[in-house]
This record gives sequence, structure tokens and C-alpha cells, in this order.
Amino acid sequence: QVQLVESGGGLVQAGGSLRLSCAASGRTFSNYAMGWFRQAPGKEREFVAGIGINWRGGSTYYSDSVKGRFTISRDNAKNMVYLQMSSLEPEDTAVYYCAGRPVVAGRPVVVVTPTSWDYWGQGTQVTVAS
Repeated sequence: QVQLVESGGGLVQAGGSLRLSCAASGRTFSNYAMGWFRQAPGKEREFVAGIGINWRGGSTYYSDSVKGRFTISRDNAKNMVYLQMSSLEPEDTAVYYCAGRPVVAGRPVVVVTPTSWDYWGQGTQVTVAS
């Protein structure tokens, strides 16, 4: 069981930066792939970024819309996941959710389908003003 709590959202001007944090509880955090999703009003929840577990190299994955602007990272010693967001655009405005999914042999570590993730935080609002 993993509980997730996001923080770091807020209002920022276009071109600015924010860093989102996700605090995870549970002693098996290091065995979970972690991801960030977002949901804008009237739209479906979409994959933003994902990261594997460090002992496998901590492979990272990004949606095309954020590649080169966002960076996902994790600190297993602190049970934390981060999303560094730069060059923010009004289109990045959404509620951002942290998600976790156990790493299981024989299946992909990170997937883009929200329903394939087992644990979710409550979300944090990011608003980018033009």
C-alpha cells in the first residue's frame, strides 16, 4: 500500500518554472514505478512523465508535449518524486496527479494509461497565466 501527497502547485507566468513534489508513504516505495499525470477541465487525464525504479537505471519517459521542458526524478531515500517544469505554457494548466504502480516482472514498468496505475494522490493545481 502506498499513499501519495502532492505539493508545489500554484500560479506562474508563461515561461516560468515550478517544481512539483510527491511524498510517498509505505516501505516498498523503491519497488514502485512512479508517474505524473494531469487533467485539464473538460479533458481526460493524460500521462505526463514516468520513472522506473533506480536499480534498473531509473529510466524516464515523457509525453511529447512536455519532452525537453519537464524532468521527472525520484529520491528513494526520502520517498519522494519530483516533476521539474520549465518553459511553462498556458496549455500546461491542469490538476497534476502523482501515481504509483508496482514493478512486476513481465510487464512494462511505465505505461501511459491512467487505469493501469494503482495509487493516486489528491492532485495539485498548476495554473499558467499568459
